[in-house]
Amino acid sequence: MKSKRILIANRGEIALRVVRACQELGHESIVACSRADAQTLPSRVADSKVCIGPAEAGKSYLDIDAVLAAADLCDADAVHPGYGLLSENAEFARAVEEAGYIFIGPRAETIELMGQKAEARRQLKQAGIPVLPGSDGRLKELAEAEKVADEVGFPLMVKAASGGGGRGIAKVEDMEELREQFPRVQAEAEAAFDSEWMYIEKFIPDPRHIELQVMGDGKGEVVHFFERECSIQRRHQKLLEEAPSPAMSEEQRVELAETVTEALGKLDYGNAGTVEFVMDDSGNAYVIEVNTRIQVEHPVTEMITGEDLIATQIRTALEGELPMNQEDITYKGHSVEIRVCAEDPAAGFTPQQGTVEKLVFPSGPGVRVDSYLEPDTWISPYYDSMIAKLITWHKDRDRCLNRLSRSINETTISGFRTTLPLFKWLIWNDKFRAADFHTGFLDSYDLQDELG
Repeated sequence: MKSKRILIANRGEIALRVVRACQELGHESIVACSRADAQTLPSRVADSKVCIGPAEAGKSYLDIDAVLAAADLCDADAVHPGYGLLSENAEFARAVEEAGYIFIGPRAETIELMGQKAEARRQLKQAGIPVLPGSDGRLKELAEAEKVADEVGFPLMVKAASGGGGRGIAKVEDMEELREQFPRVQAEAEAAFDSEWMYIEKFIPDPRHIELQVMGDGKGEVVHFFERECSIQRRHQKLLEEAPSPAMSEEQRVELAETVTEALGKLDYGNAGTVEFVMDDSGNAYVIEVNTRIQVEHPVTEMITGEDLIATQIRTALEGELPMNQEDITYKGHSVEIRVCAEDPAAGFTPQQGTVEKLVFPSGPGVRVDSYLEPDTWISPYYDSMIAKLITWHKDRDRCLNRLSRSINETTISGFRTTLPLFKWLIWNDKFRAADFHTGFLDSYDLQDELG
């Protein structure tokens, strides 16, 4: 294919990751960056860069007009949104398409549908994917919520219909708590997502969080790249992911993947997506949402399958078809990723700021580091706190974890506190080693005590 000019509308490690994929495919990479990021590694190694505004994300990375102006200025052919920021913004995807650029992601209408959680639940259920018992549509009035609660039973989850990122969500144990929490969560949802629509789902105690990586051509063909386990979380935010899930049998794995790909094929799903599930202690999996973008944790899938998911995204968008068949995708071994954040886990994950003083990353067989850090990199309060991902692979899960432990011990990031001490402790926790954990696992420990 003729070389294309691809504008990367993101920052940090994912911007660098997309730059690398573009260059390896022979395409020209242009990073749209804030002034604060103009000298960071992604901006320097890209073929070119366009400054789109000041450090504040709302005046740069989240400014649709500024991003489109950058695409026009550099005569781009396509736009890759990365993850976070504008990646799941249907208005942005539509604006990119209407401006004549290729959006490297799902269509705007797909993003819009999957962003409306209640409607997405309904359509996914119709397509054949099991969903949790709950409201059939969106709710706005407390009386409606009370009626659904009577039918579904407690405990249950109240969620923002346009929510994400762990916001606009609450567990309620009885009707009295529902009456207290519903207006509070609704107000939080309206403030965060400019929508007061809600929905209700049955609460599954101590669930596992499983997700399936998919890619579609938008014309009915969808392939999967197996599942990931994402149950190690705090405040509904993932901290560690692994692939494949140690909780799933091969039979469960195949059945879930076939159900999802068939259903998404009916919906003409295009480009990258992740179907997220909660799984109960009987092994029943229920869909909770579909993320219409590449995920932070995509490297563990790449490590076990050998597939470059970012390159696959780009090729699918530019060529209009998938570059592989399901039969081409296999997996081998085990991979684990930790998200290294500029936070202090012993102090309630307090965000940190500062300059990287000393930096040493691990290396060796089966070790991968995705990061934009360099010595003297300034960690600012304007952006997400994740600064690096450490990923290891081995044919055996225990050996993979041993390799990860060794990699953490080789890592030095000084100048501020990070979440590395949490993972040093977690990797040698007996229950974690035995894969005996769920989404509330970390909450059952006093981390301040555990981490000293």
